[in-house]
Amino acid sequence: MAERCAVIGIGQTDFKTRLDLSMDGLVRWAALEALEDAGLTFDDIDAVVIGKAPDALEGVIMPELSLCDALGAIGKPIHRVHTAGSVGGSTAVSASTMIESGMYNTVLTVAYEKLSDGNFMWALSGGRSGGAGAGGSFAPWIRNYIRRSGAPDDIGCKVAAKDRRNGAKNPHSHVSQADLTPEVVAESPMIWDPIHFLEVCPSSDGAAAMVMTNAEGAKRSIQKPAWVISHAKRTEFGVFPGRDPVIPVAGMECARALYKKAGITDPRRQIDCAELYVPFSWFEPMWLETHLIAQPGEGWKMVETGATEIGGDFPVNMSGGVICSNPIGATGMLRLLEPVNQVRGTAGDYQVEGAKVALGQAFGGPNNYFAMWIVSSEPDPDFS
Repeated sequence: MAERCAVIGIGQTDFKTRLDLSMDGLVRWAALEALEDAGLTFDDIDAVVIGKAPDALEGVIMPELSLCDALGAIGKPIHRVHTAGSVGGSTAVSASTMIESGMYNTVLTVAYEKLSDGNFMWALSGGRSGGAGAGGSFAPWIRNYIRRSGAPDDIGCKVAAKDRRNGAKNPHSHVSQADLTPEVVAESPMIWDPIHFLEVCPSSDGAAAMVMTNAEGAKRSIQKPAWVISHAKRTEFGVFPGRDPVIPVAGMECARALYKKAGITDPRRQIDCAELYVPFSWFEPMWLETHLIAQPGEGWKMVETGATEIGGDFPVNMSGGVICSNPIGATGMLRLLEPVNQVRGTAGDYQVEGAKVALGQAFGGPNNYFAMWIVSSEPDPDFS
């Protein structure tokens, strides 16, 4: 029987609070925050799992080697994970499997990006000048979703306004606006039709870290643990005949595997809240459908009725999400870290009242890499 995995420490660094940090300092600061939260030191860590987006983004090749010292990993196993923008989520899931294997008692996992050290658009274009950017790739899929679902044109504006308002409650948000309205979003310039400027995520520096342990370690924890009750990763090719990038098969299969392992049969009712990887606002309704929370063609209706607001029946991106903070390599881990915040009751001003079970989701590439987990305040929640 696999060991139970629990998250007992979380930390994050962002450019707003620590603009002066080097790449080493950025990851070490987040790691130290997570260790302090867990009441541990680097000496208590058995292994380290590190993730980031492609090395070209900062121009540092195999950074997991140069960062060993900063992460207390000299003489210990250190593993590198890379799955495009979903990498932070994949990194956290990989770390949890190391605990479940029984080979390690306590694992530190860190994901980061320091985009101010590189040229993101150059790297995204494969090292060539020019490029449509991520939005140039995703905009046609968003337009396809609008056509297929019959969604009103203002749904993306409503998501963006919600997330930026939520982000104003999160001290780690890079961009936020407490009084933003959908009308103001709609008046901002069109960047990639149908994506307005205020519907787009930033690109920024940041790091996220978590300390994970087994059931025995959780008993000794100074913090209330968040139990990882289910996780899944799925991948499909970015291009093949008949592929649907709007509602990818890999995304649906990832969700099915996740819910089956957790014993969840009605995710909208049995999960209290979710952090979804939404770099462009229209991805919120698309992911609600892909991950079987909403019926096909009805994800946008959850936005329109206010269901995904804090206080709705299925809050999404309570922290402000990717629309407010996007250190690419760490972004996926933040989507899995924030559900931990919720079930521990430590989310502060953006806490969902009574949250006991929460979903985290990350995606990357051309909608083809997926990493998800469900965390709970209890090791064996009852979903009957």
